[in-house]
Amino acid sequence: MATWTLAQSPETEAPPMTSPNPEHSSARTIPELRRYKADDGRPPLVMVTAYDAPTARFAVEAGVDILLVGDSVGTTLLGYDSTVPVTIDDILHHTRAVRRGAPGAHIVADLPFMTYQVSDEQAVANAGRLLKEGGADAVKLEGGLALASRVEAIARAGIPVVGHIGLTPQTAGLLGGFKVQGQEFVSARALIDDAIAVARAGAYMLVIEVVPSALAELVTDQVSIPVIGIGAGAGCDGQVLVLHDLLGIEDRHAARFVKRYGTLATDMRAGIAAFASDVRSGAYPAPEHTYKMKSSVLAELRDSLERERS
Repeated sequence: MATWTLAQSPETEAPPMTSPNPEHSSARTIPELRRYKADDGRPPLVMVTAYDAPTARFAVEAGVDILLVGDSVGTTLLGYDSTVPVTIDDILHHTRAVRRGAPGAHIVADLPFMTYQVSDEQAVANAGRLLKEGGADAVKLEGGLALASRVEAIARAGIPVVGHIGLTPQTAGLLGGFKVQGQEFVSARALIDDAIAVARAGAYMLVIEVVPSALAELVTDQVSIPVIGIGAGAGCDGQVLVLHDLLGIEDRHAARFVKRYGTLATDMRAGIAAFASDVRSGAYPAPEHTYKMKSSVLAELRDSLERERS
């Protein structure tokens, strides 16, 4: 999942985390998520991306159900133009940080481009690293029917796996760019088949990105696993957004489906500018920002320096 422009078309242990609403605990287990659709009374699942310990902690304290260490880290934090350059080591680094910040959270880590496409064996090995070395609870990979064998191999190895269909940013070039998927019968039917194939292969959850809301609702009805939408309407079992988009940290552009819940980029610029202004004017640091030393020690230091100069 990536941050992109979409045309406006129709080594210390962290303390335990607490949620402001105990009914929306962020500690979700795989069996709980598998059974999610059997309970019609539950509210939709909430997933956000997290790439470091502080934001992981904040998200859990806010009551988020699932944290995604997405390959969107490439476009949000690492300065890449796409998710393609992101490496397995990048995801491992950020997954470890997220786990340290949210030790009790349910964490899904993305398998980056070309870390699972070559073979089932490659997919299992890299998925295993994200759990064993990174501390993730599950991995996510992009692709439908064509990648079902990868999902099956990873799941057969005992590694929980999340599918991702619709707009798949790692292979956006093959899809004609970052645009809505499944708008015609053939492509829409293919997406339904993709969802069914991924679910049958053993995925316990599915992300569907940038498709018509009616199609996403059909997909959600066709599979027995939770479907998390991004740009896919309200008919899914849950929703996910990139944290930098929803908080307004990334404010240069936004996809149609992004809703801003903060203006942190504005606040960050203002805060940094105020700091720079205070430093240049001498207003910072003020006496209340400094530390004192004993006058006797200061006098002794000055005397010693004076003796050295004489």
